[in-house]
Amino acid sequence: MKKRKVAIGIGGSSGSIYARQLLDKLTQFPKEQLQVGIVMSDNAKFNWELELGNKDYLKYPFDFYEKNDFMAPFASGSAQYDTVIVCPCSMGLMARIAHGISNDLLTRAADVALKERRNLILVPRDTPYNLIHIENMRTITLAGGTICPASPSYYSNPKDIEELAATVTDRVLDLADLSVDTYRWGES
Repeated sequence: MKKRKVAIGIGGSSGSIYARQLLDKLTQFPKEQLQVGIVMSDNAKFNWELELGNKDYLKYPFDFYEKNDFMAPFASGSAQYDTVIVCPCSMGLMARIAHGISNDLLTRAADVALKERRNLILVPRDTPYNLIHIENMRTITLAGGTICPASPSYYSNPKDIEELAATVTDRVLDLADLSVDTYRWGES
């Protein structure tokens, strides 16, 4: 079985719970099956500390890269990363991705995913949307990316905020073709 490679970009919008859950779930995959590289914006670190009250992002067993490290493997298509997930994704970050502005590692990774026709999943948390946001989502979708807004679902009857947030992160992992144990519609 070929080892999967996933790059995670953590943008600076509110929604650090989604990033934390995503990283928690990715730690459950054996290292022999999944390679994970991470880049965080400065605002992502600030928001994590503000919203979650810790610096636990430093404790994950993944490869972390600085925001301007263009030598990171997922800065090039030749590294063959299967998927790039940006979670959460601010509207400013989405705009730079939509317009091909690769001014840091996070935007470069997204650009590479699109040019290589690989899986790009953006998880915007901001709301409401203005027409510029909608047009940027349209542009990314037409270029082959997937927009998966951080809109939780309720039909699984989540018991707390963690389970509610999981309705988003489990969907993201499904879109990345990473199998997770989660509620499935029609199953008891």
